[in-house]
Amino acid sequence: MARILRILVLADTHNKLPKKILDLAADADEIWHLGDVCEPTILDDLRAIGPRVTVVRGNCDWNSEWPLFVDLKRGGLKFRLQHIPPDVPPGEVDVVLHGHTHVPRNEKRGGVLFLNPGCVTRPNQGSPSSVAWLEILGEEVKWRLAPLR
Repeated sequence: MARILRILVLADTHNKLPKKILDLAADADEIWHLGDVCEPTILDDLRAIGPRVTVVRGNCDWNSEWPLFVDLKRGGLKFRLQHIPPDVPPGEVDVVLHGHTHVPRNEKRGGVLFLNPGCVTRPNQGSPSSVAWLEILGEEVKWRLAPLR
């Protein structure tokens, strides 16, 4: 029987990594950071927990070695990770995960699912600080926000 892949998704840490995120990350198979990390030691702290960490560069990140986007295949789906959401869904992907807006998102547009875990440090539009869990089993995805308060 196939196993559910559990991915902790976060964005916009802006130099802060609350202990609650480290506690949550211990239960993850992977960690995806969608940009605006700012201080690279945050990634060191996440990597020290054990799961593979994938990062994309945000508009506030200065590390030019981090890619602007990453395309991944998990289960039977194609994922695009990037900080600033595209205006038009990119072809050949099933799910776009992004940060930048500091507002959670779970919206289907043009056959593509757009997901945003919200913001760790400075949420917008009355949203709480949050990260999210992405669970993948084959071509099924479950998306659940995890408020940090």
